[in-house]
Amino acid sequence: MSKKIDFGFTQVDFEEKAGKVHDVFASVADKYDIMNDAMSGGLHRVWKNHFVNMLTLSDGDKVLDLAGGTGDISFRILKRAKRLGVDVDVMVTDINEHMLEQGKQRAIDHNILSHINWNIVNAEEIPYEDDSFDFVTIAFGIRNVTDRTKALKEIHRVLKTGGRFMCLEFSHVDNPVLGKIYDGFSFKLIPFMGKLIANDDESYRYLVESIRQFPNRTKFAHMIEDAGFKRVSYETLTQGVVAIHSGWKI
Repeated sequence: MSKKIDFGFTQVDFEEKAGKVHDVFASVADKYDIMNDAMSGGLHRVWKNHFVNMLTLSDGDKVLDLAGGTGDISFRILKRAKRLGVDVDVMVTDINEHMLEQGKQRAIDHNILSHINWNIVNAEEIPYEDDSFDFVTIAFGIRNVTDRTKALKEIHRVLKTGGRFMCLEFSHVDNPVLGKIYDGFSFKLIPFMGKLIANDDESYRYLVESIRQFPNRTKFAHMIEDAGFKRVSYETLTQGVVAIHSGWKI
């Protein structure tokens, strides 16, 4: 019997999940950034800015951005490097070619053409050598990975000693009253907006469900530690709507 895994609130065969997630992001790619603004009221920009500002970039650093699709994190990293007066190289990766195409076009539109490369990469099978990167980032992507344990071990493998893993992901709201309001917004309004803006309510229903199925902050921190990371920590933003996890390869 095939191993089962969550796909939102639905159980699917382990081998099926990656294909189903691929279909979701192929469907939403061209409206992904617009929907992010609609779903978060623009807060995703604040979260991402804070996330990137936590990176202590140095000249010559190499950064791997997993599930980086439309380039939101990578563009911010390059802008931060410019402000700091350092040169860094960013490899933007995503398992979905449609998301990457959106990012490449955005890079052209904003004339972000140097110190950035693009590649189709499955986070569970990262095609780079051991000890290759100073930072590995992933924003709003780890919850869509089928085998998170395998992905975390791969991330640890490709980081240099002294390198840092950082993950921005939706989490669990702490305040019970706010949690009820957030649930109502998530389960009713987000699929509605998905239908209205992207003509796809089912994909956005999955995205909402996947947040609820993701491990809580403490459990995910333990998963990071189990993959070999040290000095693992996390910070919550907006009453726990999102969390930033960090771990070091020492």
